[in-house]
Amino acid sequence: MPRLLLIRHGQASFGADDYDALSAIGHEQARTLGRSFAERGIRPAVLVQGAMRRHAETAAGLLDGLKEPVETVTDPDWNEFDFHHVLEIHQPDARSSITPWDFQRLFEVATARWASGEHDTEYAESFAAFQDRVTTALASTRKLMSEHGDVAVLTSGGPIAMAASLLTTGSSTGWAALNRVSVNTGVTKVIAGSRGLSLSTFNEHTHVEADPRLLTYR
Repeated sequence: MPRLLLIRHGQASFGADDYDALSAIGHEQARTLGRSFAERGIRPAVLVQGAMRRHAETAAGLLDGLKEPVETVTDPDWNEFDFHHVLEIHQPDARSSITPWDFQRLFEVATARWASGEHDTEYAESFAAFQDRVTTALASTRKLMSEHGDVAVLTSGGPIAMAASLLTTGSSTGWAALNRVSVNTGVTKVIAGSRGLSLSTFNEHTHVEADPRLLTYR
């Protein structure tokens, strides 16, 4: 059965001018995952990446560690939602005043407001539109799987959590809880069978557990 591997990007640069660039740890995480794939004989037929810098840089590190070329395509439907925008709608000075210690608390409150559906007109992309986008991304990727076999997707925690929630509950009800525990370069495995796509494992990250420096969530 074809496998879909949903991979969260490596650690981005929290607090830097360009959050979207990977940190030094993020680059190392990506290469470590690639080496782990090579050791386990995992070689996707196609690599799909979102259109964000952190997706492309993680893909490059993964391929560097894998030491094998893989056909790569870009699909912006796998992009993360604009969490800076969601935070600033809730708290306009969030970007200038937030500290790493405050981030998770504010993130959960702001995304809960966004996900409630009660303020959709205030957001450039509503939570419902985000859910629809991930649904479209899953369908497009399923087509690639039927044509090529195993596919890996370099994306972000939000789309992975949404995909996992949709595949297990048929709705977005599990999104917040799943998104909260997403590990950088964690791998979520989805199996394609006669009944469609089914979640097999979520957020597997044994490749970074041996080195505490590499186990990060932001």
